[in-house]
Amino acid sequence: MTLEGKVALVAGATRGAGRGIAVELGAAGATVYVTGRTTREQASEYQRPETIEETAELATAAGGKGIDVQVDHLEPEAVQALVERIRRDEGRLDILVNDIWGGEKLFEWNKPVWDHNLENGLRILRLAIDTHLITAHFALPLLIERPGGLLVEVTDGTAQYNAEHYRLSPFYDLAKTSANRMAWGHAKDLAPHGATAVSLTPGWLRSEMMLDAFKVTEENWRDATAHQPHFVISETPRFVGRAIASLAADPDRARFNGQSLSSGGLAQIYGFTDLDGSRPDCWRYMDEVMEAGKAADATGYR
Repeated sequence: MTLEGKVALVAGATRGAGRGIAVELGAAGATVYVTGRTTREQASEYQRPETIEETAELATAAGGKGIDVQVDHLEPEAVQALVERIRRDEGRLDILVNDIWGGEKLFEWNKPVWDHNLENGLRILRLAIDTHLITAHFALPLLIERPGGLLVEVTDGTAQYNAEHYRLSPFYDLAKTSANRMAWGHAKDLAPHGATAVSLTPGWLRSEMMLDAFKVTEENWRDATAHQPHFVISETPRFVGRAIASLAADPDRARFNGQSLSSGGLAQIYGFTDLDGSRPDCWRYMDEVMEAGKAADATGYR
C-alpha cells in the first residue's frame, strides 16, 4: 500500500483520531497537511499539551512529509488561505479528512435541550458542522480537479447506530448524525467528478483525553478494564488512520461512495490490524457497551 505522490489535508489533527490519521497517511508516503489551533506558541481553550507541530513531525518520521498549519476552521478566510497555499505549493489535493471537533468540554450527558447550556450546545454545532462545511467549500474544488479524490467525514457512530440510538444530548446527537448525512450529500456532488465521499467512525478510541480520563497511558491501558471491562475493545488512533490509508490506496474505493463506515468494519475488508496486532470491531458490541456503563459515551473523546 502506497500513497507516495498523494497530498492529504487532515483538518483537525492536533490529537486523537486526527493525529492517528495523519501519521498513518504519512506512513503510506503521503504529503500530509495537518491543521489545528494548538501550536507550541499558542494553546486553544483545550489547554492540552499536544500540538500540530508534533503531529507533523510524527507524520514525517513515519515516512511521509508532515506540514503543520495553524487554522481555526470556523474562520473562512483562514481556510481559504490554507487551500490556496496547498494549491500553490502542491498543485493538487487527493485526500481531505474532516476531523474537526472540539466539543469534549462542552456537551452534557442526559440533559434535555432546556437544561443543557445553550451557548455550549450551539458552539458544539458550529464546531462539528460549520467547520466541516467551510472546509469542504474551499477544499473540494481543488480535490475534484483530478479524478480519484477522497473525502472522509470523521464522526462518532455509524449511520445505522446513530439512527437507532439517542446520543445522550440533543446537541451531540445532531452533531454526530450530521457528519454521516454530510458525507452522503457530498457523495452525490462528488460522484460526477470521479471523487468519493464517506463518513467514518473509529471505535472506542484510546485518545490522549480518554487515557487521561481513565488515568492510564497507552503502555498500561489495560489497567482501565478493572474499572470498565468493555474498554478491552478499544483501539488506538492509528487504527482509524490505517482504515483511511487503506481506503485511499484502494483503486476501487468508489464502491463505498456515500456510505457510513467504521474502522473495525474496514479492517475486516482490508486486513489491517491495530498496533498490537489486534483487530477490534467496537460497533459490533456497542449496544452491550452502552448498556453496561455508558462511560464517556464510549467514543466521546475523539
